[in-house]
Amino acid sequence: MYVASRPRWTAPRLALFGLPAALGLLGVGVALRAEEPTPARATSLAGTERMLSEHFATSVVCAQCHSSAPQAKGLRDAKGRSVAPYDLWRTTLMANASRDPLWRAVLSTEIQATPSRAADIQETCLRCHAPMASQEHRFAGAAPPTLADLSGTDTTAQLGLDGISCTVCHQIQPDNLGKPESYSGNWVIKEGKQIFGPHPDPLTMPMRRHTGFTPTHGTQVMQPALCGSCHTLFTDALLADGSESGHRLPEQTPYLEWRNSDFTTEGELGKQAKTCQACHVPNVDADGVAIQTRIARNPMGGDFRIPERRPVGRHVFRGANTLVLSILRDNQESLNPQASPEEFQVAIDLARENLREHSATLQVSSAVREDGELIATLALKNLTGHKFPTAHPTRRAWLRVRVKDAAGKVLYAVGEHDAEGRLLGSDGKPLPAELVGGPVHAHQSALRTADAPLVYEAVMGDPAGDPTYLLTRGATYIKDNRLLPQGWTSDHPDAQAILPQGVGDDPDHAAGGDQVRFVAPLGDAAGPLTIEATLLYQTLGARYAAELFEYDTAEVREFRAYYAKADKTPEVVAEASCEVPE
Repeated sequence: MYVASRPRWTAPRLALFGLPAALGLLGVGVALRAEEPTPARATSLAGTERMLSEHFATSVVCAQCHSSAPQAKGLRDAKGRSVAPYDLWRTTLMANASRDPLWRAVLSTEIQATPSRAADIQETCLRCHAPMASQEHRFAGAAPPTLADLSGTDTTAQLGLDGISCTVCHQIQPDNLGKPESYSGNWVIKEGKQIFGPHPDPLTMPMRRHTGFTPTHGTQVMQPALCGSCHTLFTDALLADGSESGHRLPEQTPYLEWRNSDFTTEGELGKQAKTCQACHVPNVDADGVAIQTRIARNPMGGDFRIPERRPVGRHVFRGANTLVLSILRDNQESLNPQASPEEFQVAIDLARENLREHSATLQVSSAVREDGELIATLALKNLTGHKFPTAHPTRRAWLRVRVKDAAGKVLYAVGEHDAEGRLLGSDGKPLPAELVGGPVHAHQSALRTADAPLVYEAVMGDPAGDPTYLLTRGATYIKDNRLLPQGWTSDHPDAQAILPQGVGDDPDHAAGGDQVRFVAPLGDAAGPLTIEATLLYQTLGARYAAELFEYDTAEVREFRAYYAKADKTPEVVAEASCEVPE
């Protein structure tokens, strides 16, 4: 949804403390495509400073009471590990939503592709990636902030660079949550500086004294509908001249997918009822033990005389994006996140654990040899409460299947990839669908050749029905064969926005997973043979990356340099093997 622009606001600077020197702007270039990645720029994004604006505060203000301290016993689990919101949150993509160099690169390409709608595009994207800056401008009746605004050191930059920060989510009112009026970042924050939390009768004086905010009981922070206000995003398709085509794309819909699953807690409880927060902000520690602790400590580092609380959520916001977390870990000088490399590594390990233990399972449910062929059935089960892969269409997963002989030699394989994460055909070269302008990987109900792998992904189509990798050109999905959640039904009220696309009449692609036939022509190869099947995942699919790098902006060049140095090994989600006798 795009809105009209507003007058420009010059932000006050009085509330900033100890700011670094002014930094260079992140301009959006319009030159020809760079053939090779250039070094990341020498200038850096501003670090987070202690700052109180009229309606918000940066996270370091909250940290004075909601981070752990050596002398305080509060904000720790039973084994003494920190569960302080600030300590955990700063390692997440939520904290770094506007520092994320992939997001910045994608946004810059959208601006370059449709410059006449630059203001509208940035307003839409910054609403959820730099929400404090967005809302502060709205309160002031000012023009929405821009990507360039996030390169400075003033109030707008400080608010924007703090990402999805404490005083955003904890100030969101219950108004319209769970309704279409709240989607696409249309959450409501009102005047008054109320900080909502799940516990009744909070002690108000310390927070009011130190920050000006008032703790207030508000259970909406525990409701998936709050998450759904940004994680349900519809965008209007634009033509090259900036006019709207009349199409609306469900850019991401994990909240709607969750409502149409066995995990829903809205209305009639699902068979496995569980909120978004239960998985992504769990109220148990790393050992699965329910957390009970004081939820704040005093600014001097000691404990407040307050009771222990339960539940207490670990603000880990665990997901699957190891790529951007590793880039943040390895490029601290230019991206300037609050977390250390060691803390980011903990977050990366948690993401890998989440992928391997809570995302999907894979089984070789049968395997036989018939007429010179090895025939197997592979069964995938989606463990998440939404589609997998989830949300933004950069993500994809695929099946790699190998057949090995008794000596471990690979006799046949489908789904192999190179060092760049590109899928390889039977000739050992990247498949055409991995390259710029190529076709789309068709959905497969059976795997018979390396030239036709099974890739689970959402691929956008432009108004003419051609594949597009620009969100602002996305009119529909020409393919969406991602694994459906358990309990998904086609007659749910939200189903029309989240229907699979391009799966044909495959009856095995259904609620809860997929079943795939694997056929390998092995002739009279001596046994025993072993089938090894692996479900692999990429945050940024190789084809999407190739299309992104066709654009030349400062942000794309920067991300390309980071990406060139990053480990692009696909993440393992699930593995299964089966021995087939002679």
